Order: sequence, then structure tokens, then C-alpha cells
Amino acid sequence: MKKVKIALLGVGNVGSGVWKILSTNQREIRKRSGYDIEVSKILVRDISKKRPLDIPEGILTTDINEIVNDPTIEIVVELMGGNEPAMEYMLSAMRNKKHVVTANKLLLATQGGELMQVAEEEGIMLYYEASVGGGIPVIHGINESLTANRIESIVGILNGTTNYILTKMSLDGMSFEDALKEAQEKGYAEADPTSDVEGFDAVYKLAILSSLAFGTKIDVDSIYREGISNLKSEDIEFAKEFGYTIKLIGIATEKDDVLQMRVHPAMIPNKHPLANVNDSYNAIFIRGNAIGDLMFIGRGAGELPTGSAVVGDIISILRNNVDLSSTIETKEINPCKTTSSMDETICEYYIRLWVNDRPGCLGEITTEFGKHNVSIASVRQKGERGSYVPLVFITHATPEGDLHKALEEIKKLEGISKIDNIIRLENF
Repeated sequence: MKKVKIALLGVGNVGSGVWKILSTNQREIRKRSGYDIEVSKILVRDISKKRPLDIPEGILTTDINEIVNDPTIEIVVELMGGNEPAMEYMLSAMRNKKHVVTANKLLLATQGGELMQVAEEEGIMLYYEASVGGGIPVIHGINESLTANRIESIVGILNGTTNYILTKMSLDGMSFEDALKEAQEKGYAEADPTSDVEGFDAVYKLAILSSLAFGTKIDVDSIYREGISNLKSEDIEFAKEFGYTIKLIGIATEKDDVLQMRVHPAMIPNKHPLANVNDSYNAIFIRGNAIGDLMFIGRGAGELPTGSAVVGDIISILRNNVDLSSTIETKEINPCKTTSSMDETICEYYIRLWVNDRPGCLGEITTEFGKHNVSIASVRQKGERGSYVPLVFITHATPEGDLHKALEEIKKLEGISKIDNIIRLENF
């Protein structure tokens, strides 16, 4: 049996999953890859730190040079996350003719072009299935299985943490704050949950998928972003009344060479498959002009699901011949395409306001909507009569620019306390 030596950069949550899978599934991995995979080195910050893994002495190191300058190590697996030093270490590994596997969505979304260019120049392979959707094989699906299609749209629940929080709010009646606390206690959310709950994590993943699906460079700053921290329990309950479920989704569509990419909470019809994806699961809905609609679903995080994708990438490299003298053909990525503004987005909208409970207030609001061509589909008022009450509108499909012009005028009306929330309705 041929042997290949690999190195791990980091042995945290995902690194531990990779170690466990390589140890537990040795027989299956040998059979499917044709190689005996040996973890030769693992880069860590502190060798003396106690770890729940039985790692033999001599494998842990704090010196990256012991990895990138070792000619016997042929694959480097980056599992550190963040920008630096991960970027420096990956580039160094590539320039020393080592194939690279990574789960680093931030780097791929912001500097993926440079990484792919260096990989092509050095004739090595760069694999990154674990960067999106944990163990879901969506990268392979786009790169291989769907290459006969022109992909028209991608819609997905791309973040397991926010999906867990929204599931708890919807099914268990929790507040956002309590659901977030439980997610942190279970290890789904970081101590600082900003990247998840404010939509940054989903933006990075949508950028990676869009770059592959539409064959273009993506500027992550061009992706519209809203998080879920403004959602209240009453929004969840109103959604149920209207037959919808609220999810944080990423959407990318292309029409006439113009891309629209956005990440935000959305009300999804209960009959749509995405509405029934709960807990920490991710789901990615792809529409191709030949295959039609296709959905990938699975655990979006966790040491074993993500570790499974990483090990799958290692096996793919071995199957593609680990001979470092071979040249690797990479997919051509075109310059950035034009992206549309949110003002051009046409949706139905949920709008929740706090208004003075007085005669004529509703009429004044609907008049302003009418002046800006915003048609109202439904109005709900809840709560006991008092000085201020919540008032909810559902609009018909309207350009977002027109809606915001109307709301700017409504804010000026006497008796409007505040516009508490605006959520798009996505009827896919």
C-alpha cells in the first residue's frame, strides 16, 4: 500500500474531526484512496495544552517551517481559520509544491482569486469543499455534477447557528436572546456571535458559491447583508399567521449578465422545502436551466460533518494523482460581473410599525403607500387599544426603492412611533 504524508494546520474543532475520521475509518479510506494516509505533523500554538485526542509524541509542532520545508509532506490541510497567518502558511505550502485543503471561508471569499492563481502557477491542487455547508458536497456538485447546466439561481440556509436560533424562536417560542444563549451553551455559536447573527458568515459562503456557479470574481462588499438580531418574537408569530417561516437566507441570481446577491432574513412559504429545514442544518437550493431545481441538505457545522468534507478533499487529491509533477487545470474565473442595487429588487414585504391608536392614522399611512405605488395586500393590528399599537402590513410585489421612499414619508407622519421591522417575503 502506497503511503502519503499530510500535515494539519490546527487541531481545534474541525481538526479533531479530521483526526478522528482518519483514525476510525482507516480501512475505508485506504480502499477508496489507494493510499495509507499518515498525519506527519500538526501545527499548534501550544504543545503543552491538554487535548482530548491521543496524538503520538513528536507530531505536534509550533514551527510552520517543519511542515512547509519538509519534502516528504505532500498535502497541507489548513484548519486555523481567519486571515493571517493562515494565508501566509497556505501560500508558503503551495510554493513548496504541496497540495492544500482548506475550510477557510473568509480567505476564499476575500482572497480566493490569489490562492487559485498561485495554485495554478505552482501546478498544485487547492480543494475547499468544507468551506461551505459543512459536510454537504455542494462545491463538488457545482464543479462537477452541474457543469452541463447554466445555473440561474442559488438560494440557501448557509449558517447553522442562525438556523438553530430561528428554529428555537419558531418552534419553542424563545426570544432571540434566550435562543442565542442556548446556541452558545451547545457550542453552535461563538462567545462573540457577530459573524453568524449579523450575516457575515453567510455572505462569505454565498460569495464562494456565486464565484463557482456564475464563473466570476465576487466582491464580498457588493453582497447586501442583514442579520437576525432585530427579529422579535412577534415577527415570528405574525409570520406563522400569514403561512410563512422566517429563515436567514442567501440569494444569488443572474439575469442578462447582471448578478444580484443578498443575505437577509426572509419569510418563506411553509410549503417550500427550505421552510422545513430546522436545527443547525444547512440547505442549498440550486436552479439550473437543464436540471431544474435541486436541493442539498445536511449538517452545516460540527467536527465530524466538516471533517468529513475535509477528508473527502484529501481523498479527491489522491485519486487525482498526488504526483507533484502533474499540471492542474483550473476553472477560469472571469472579471466581476455587474451587480444590481437593492432598490431594483422586487418583493412582497412585511412591515411592522408602532402607531398612535387614533382615527385616521391608518388612512394616512395607506395614502402614502399609494402615492409611491406600493399596493397593500393585508393589514393586521394586534394588542389592546392604547396610546400606541403594533400595525402590520403585507404588500404586493413592489420595487424596494419605491417602498423605502414611501416609508421615509410615513416616518414623518404624526403618530408614527417607529418602523420596527421590514422583512422580505420570498415566494420561490
